[in-house]
Amino acid sequence: MINIVCTAKPCDGLLYYSYEYCSYLNSIGTHACLIIISHPMFTEEDYFNAITEKYTFYDNVIVDDFAYTGVTLIMGRSMMTLGYKGRESYKIDQLLLLHLLFRDKVVSVYSENHPVEYNQALEYFCPEEVIDLCDYDIYPNGEGKPFEKRIWFDIYKPIEKDIQFKYLFNGTNSQYYNAAKSVIQKYSDHGIMIYDIGVINSRFNNLVVPIPNVLGIFETYVYTKSILDPAPRIIQECIYYKKDMIFEATNRGAEVYKNRKIQKPNVENIVNEL
Repeated sequence: MINIVCTAKPCDGLLYYSYEYCSYLNSIGTHACLIIISHPMFTEEDYFNAITEKYTFYDNVIVDDFAYTGVTLIMGRSMMTLGYKGRESYKIDQLLLLHLLFRDKVVSVYSENHPVEYNQALEYFCPEEVIDLCDYDIYPNGEGKPFEKRIWFDIYKPIEKDIQFKYLFNGTNSQYYNAAKSVIQKYSDHGIMIYDIGVINSRFNNLVVPIPNVLGIFETYVYTKSILDPAPRIIQECIYYKKDMIFEATNRGAEVYKNRKIQKPNVENIVNEL
């Protein structure tokens, strides 16, 4: 068995990747469970809604609990780092869960979001062994066995065409929101994805995630991230559903994913660690 641990907010890309890999592993006979350690500002219902809005089923998910210790998979190093950085905000039971889940073998997908804090997280949780997986197209100087994050489109809910505006932006954190805001005046017929937290500009068409049928309500996605985006799901989703894209900014991850062929997840280097 493998536990896939997610400390991200609902609707974060790493939550979706975690759920997809959990589901795919189970589909090939490898028992996997997604363990969500809920963010202090969100509830179990928020995570349930995020998953059920996107996928045809909800299964093998546990929130703030778990049933078995053993191998743990994290779909990005930040899943451990965020657990460490948020340690003072978690309930004591959540913190205990993280220590139990990170004490043995951890299979970790390489990322460079928090290089200093990740090493501090390793010292704090002190896992017995860490096995790295790395997408070398994104991180040519990374480390670990080769691995590419892939979307499992087979479990997506069907998309219904219901165009409500032309352009979609991502504004789910302050950095993304400000990047969208810097160019959004050129795109009057727009929607911008946000969480229902923080400061927003009421002049914009702000859309609180999860958004029902989100891939069916716009025509063109406007990409505005200039920082490294290690696995931009929306680019592959636009390719898969034949949506137009405009790049107001770009980075290595965006360039890789807009040229990467759509394929099912390859879990060989994960299964080999069980």
